[in-house]
Amino acid sequence: MTLYLHEYEKILQLPSIVADSLLFALGAFVFVQLCYYFYFFTRLAFYGKGANYDNELPGVTVLVCAWNEHDNLTQLLPLLDSQEYPDFEVILLDDRSDDGSEAFIRENISRWKHIRYIRINDQFDHVTPKKYALTVGMKQARFPIALMTDADCRPTSNHWITAMTSRVSEEKDIVLGFSPYIKQPGLLNWFIRCETFYTAVQYLSFALAGLTYMGVGRNILYKRSVFFANKGFYKHKHIFGGDDDIFLNEVSTGSNTAISIEEDSFIYSLPKTTWKTWYRQKQRHMSVSRFYRKRNKVLLGLLSGAHIAVWVSGIAILLVGLITRNIFLLQGLGVVFVARWLIQWFLLTVINVKLDKTVEWFSFLFMDFALFIYYVVFGFLTFTKRKPRKSWN
Repeated sequence: MTLYLHEYEKILQLPSIVADSLLFALGAFVFVQLCYYFYFFTRLAFYGKGANYDNELPGVTVLVCAWNEHDNLTQLLPLLDSQEYPDFEVILLDDRSDDGSEAFIRENISRWKHIRYIRINDQFDHVTPKKYALTVGMKQARFPIALMTDADCRPTSNHWITAMTSRVSEEKDIVLGFSPYIKQPGLLNWFIRCETFYTAVQYLSFALAGLTYMGVGRNILYKRSVFFANKGFYKHKHIFGGDDDIFLNEVSTGSNTAISIEEDSFIYSLPKTTWKTWYRQKQRHMSVSRFYRKRNKVLLGLLSGAHIAVWVSGIAILLVGLITRNIFLLQGLGVVFVARWLIQWFLLTVINVKLDKTVEWFSFLFMDFALFIYYVVFGFLTFTKRKPRKSWN
């Protein structure tokens, strides 16, 4: 009889042990997240803009790679040609387009003061098309600074080149810009803007901490000397993608990278309009992350892992609390999540203001959960190692 009573007491104590363990786990995962928020994200939240446009500005070559981008080029090229900058050129690298782009350029190039056109007809098995095009552009460039963007982008100001170049110095060889997506109706567009914003929060904050791991090819600048000193894209020339992150993983140091978050430096991009095309784009982007430096993979994996773990443990606590009617457990869950959300909301709101309010402030809570789903889904897909489609888009 005594033995049965002892076993019964153990069963009664089990919910308490589970509750304590779950709360401890949740607290640990939240602590990891907050370490990132306070150590990394505060750097961006309180980063001063203050670019000095009066500095002596070096000559700049803007490189635009395009493949069947006729409609976008009709809008982008006049915007680039009208940039207000002392000494610059724009090289359009047309990779075998067959949509009328070549005819459009040749008919109108005499009207533009700064546009140069290079038609690329060759294709090689050992190097991807975009990296080959960029390499050709680097070799043909007249100026020491290269500034990259894509055909589907739109600078918000005619001082875009100035804003990006103003952060270049003798010590700073690389400048990372911000490229949000244009706001459109629909759930997909909302999530694209959220994911792009949060990714920017990470790579800009990490750069400020001296741990640069990526930029975005739609808005990135570096000295041509850095490109050639590191043999360009040679080490990963056969990998689709990576011109804006694998390359930076190789050439960035703790002190040679700056960021530009001036309003003039923003360049908006057209987002994907279907889940299928967006999935292909993200699959291609994420497929190159395995080539990152080990420290970057560990830091990014820990951040996304903690994000997943917070939600998994939080949902588990909610279910256990409801099933066992444990008010203390539910109260603990509420206190931890509310404290986390307040810190998160404050810092992300401050950063969001600096980044042109690309995400609605009231949607951060929903964004947090959406990112949890995103990390789980793409984490699974990464482990399955499905080969991404090899194309520009």
